Amino acid sequence: METRIKKFGEVGIKDVGSVGGKNASLGEMYNELTSKGVRIPNGFATTSFAFWEFLKKNDIQTQIENILNELDKNAYSNLEDIGKRTRDLILGATISSNFKEEIISEYTTLCGKELKEVAVRSSATAEDLPDASFAGQHDTYLNIKGNDALIQTVKKCFASLYTNRALKYREDKGFKHHDVALSVGVQLMVRADKGCSGVGFTIDPESGFENIMLLSGVWGLGENIVQGVVTPDEFYIFKPSLAQGYYPIVQKNMGDKKLTMVYANEKEKTTIVNIKTTKKKQLRFVLSDNEIIELSRWAKIIEDHYKKPMDIEWAKDGITDEMFITQARPETVHQTGSKKLIIEYTLLKKGQLLSQGNAVGSKISIGKAQLLKSPRNVGILPVDTIIVTDTLTPDWDPLLKQVAGIVTNKGGRTSHAAIVARELGVPAIVGCGNATRAIAEGEDITISCAEGNVGYIYQGKGTYSKKEINFSNIKTPKTEAKLILANPDSAFQLSQYPNSGVGLLRMEFIITHHVKVHPMALVKFNKITDNSIQKEIKKITETYPDKEDYFVDKLSQGIATIAAAFYPKEVIVRLSDFKTNEYANLIGGKDFEPHEENPMLGFRGAARYYSDLYKEGFALECKAIKRVREQMGLTNLKVMVPFCRTIEEGKKVLTVMEENGLKRGVNNLEIYTMVELPSNVILAEQFAEIFDGFSIGSNDLTQLTLGIDRDSELLMNLFDENNEAPKQFIKMAIQSAKKTNTKIGLCGEAPSDYPEFASFLVNEGIDSISFNPDALLQGIENINKAEKQMANKNMVHG
Repeated sequence: METRIKKFGEVGIKDVGSVGGKNASLGEMYNELTSKGVRIPNGFATTSFAFWEFLKKNDIQTQIENILNELDKNAYSNLEDIGKRTRDLILGATISSNFKEEIISEYTTLCGKELKEVAVRSSATAEDLPDASFAGQHDTYLNIKGNDALIQTVKKCFASLYTNRALKYREDKGFKHHDVALSVGVQLMVRADKGCSGVGFTIDPESGFENIMLLSGVWGLGENIVQGVVTPDEFYIFKPSLAQGYYPIVQKNMGDKKLTMVYANEKEKTTIVNIKTTKKKQLRFVLSDNEIIELSRWAKIIEDHYKKPMDIEWAKDGITDEMFITQARPETVHQTGSKKLIIEYTLLKKGQLLSQGNAVGSKISIGKAQLLKSPRNVGILPVDTIIVTDTLTPDWDPLLKQVAGIVTNKGGRTSHAAIVARELGVPAIVGCGNATRAIAEGEDITISCAEGNVGYIYQGKGTYSKKEINFSNIKTPKTEAKLILANPDSAFQLSQYPNSGVGLLRMEFIITHHVKVHPMALVKFNKITDNSIQKEIKKITETYPDKEDYFVDKLSQGIATIAAAFYPKEVIVRLSDFKTNEYANLIGGKDFEPHEENPMLGFRGAARYYSDLYKEGFALECKAIKRVREQMGLTNLKVMVPFCRTIEEGKKVLTVMEENGLKRGVNNLEIYTMVELPSNVILAEQFAEIFDGFSIGSNDLTQLTLGIDRDSELLMNLFDENNEAPKQFIKMAIQSAKKTNTKIGLCGEAPSDYPEFASFLVNEGIDSISFNPDALLQGIENINKAEKQMANKNMVHG
């Protein structure tokens, strides 16, 4: 016999046809994962049978079909009218006394002694379309309490099967409206109004990188995060070392969290309301590190159970401090497995920067800005329209398929706007803050999501190139092809390119763009002479009781993001190699840097690390690296010492590193040195006794061999890595490395710019060559050609 209601304990994933994907998943987790420690709030679901019976008893099914037949399926000019008439028909219908009694009885049993607040969620079900995704198309109601309120809300959920966005979605997908029913899930409310809530993806939602999960959170109820009303906190967790018991929170980004959604007073017409978040709470992360790890482990359990990447919703009860999973569905945008075909966009010409925010996707789009406050009565938009608005809710969905781009003031990369934009392949930039003020109605704009995690909106019509790359056609060379990287924002995307790891991670970019403050200005804050600089540093570090920890935290997160992206391949991070004039440009730097006439040959590299002028700052660099390796478990990270002039200097640096917890050989730590001075080549065999590997820096080696300051415009025509003198030094360095069984690579532009230079390195037997991302594929091609020529030559002489 068909039933109208099923408890969560009675349903599983096999019941999608009866209770919809959302409720079937809740039942599945409640039954299968509770024993593994995952908390799921209990509840029950009405069935598709109950929905069809409701329509039949009210004799409205034929009327609904007749109204839907009037829908203009070309321009959707009457979508709003058709949707309203259909919903009104359902809202005016009556729930039978039998069905009403069953709902009230189940609600009473669920609550126990006294009636409690519940979340009432719509879950679309298609008997013949069990894999159909209806995410975000139907309504959810929070903080519903009392028998009458619950019955009315069930009816509202039934009506939401015919929201404008749901009607348009089914038409786009080719689903017949009369094949789809609506199940209503009734679930005990988690008191997140007094705590926090959010969403999570068990893969990186932008790149599809599978080793990372992203959790986002806001204070109060989770609707703010889904609707994109506030910018949430974001936490990136590295899954492989999570399973090994580490605390691999590789990145934490604080959102503004300006509003907190809470239960409304009984006097108010609505059940939920937004209030302003206090400044103190805005400057606090919504979750502690322990809570982030607990939630991450639950997300991994859920992913393992379903055997696919998942999109979850979570909530923390502010009264009991317990966390719960309130929803889970398969992630719909990215297919699992490595990507063999990508389309690479490169911005060639751009106008003035108008605004920036979180990039969604990796495309570039050019169009006319249309500032909209609401999706109502908009009609058909020109195909080059870029919608600019405050925030996007699911009501906008019917419009989004026809536009060239989306820009919003509010929202994070897990908001509904971001999720829908990804699914549609429409470039979007969300959480800009000032977009509606910075962009004028009707002006030509260029939006670029091709520059990493940050998206940029430029004035005017820019130009860009678009290239399709098929990785399956690229042969992996015997000589390892590695990347030179600096920006953590592009790491997940670039890790999917053919590579053997990162041969040079430039720490300077992370310090300049993420840390921004000179380390000694944090160590000796009271020695700063300029009050305005002190104020600026106080503002930047206001969420950190310990200013030094700010440096360690920001630097470790940048390094960890890149190490995680390429794990388990080796990632070699070079210790900071700013020149004194560059260090001085960091905030607070002028009080701690000497003035030099020729910084290129001055107080740089290894000499700084044991000097009293910088030793305490260097200790913070070591702490950051130690945190990445030992706390986050990213032991694929290796360290490289730059500009090491003598053997004695190398030993001093190794001693200082050991004092700061980085000892060569402990926890498999390898320490390399750059080969960029003639002394490194001449004494290579002795350097090999104290270091684990070499990396030739062809730029510095060339300038120091030829006596040319590579910053000098007057001598630029003489700077040539292909010159025989530096090539002889490179040859000697490779020979010494082979003799001492020491790994050796080279970082620089020459092997991609000059095929004959790549051929020279391959013939000499170098182990690896590192390229900038834009030169990697050309570099691999040059290596493959050189290896083929060498093989042919050996065959002839063989």
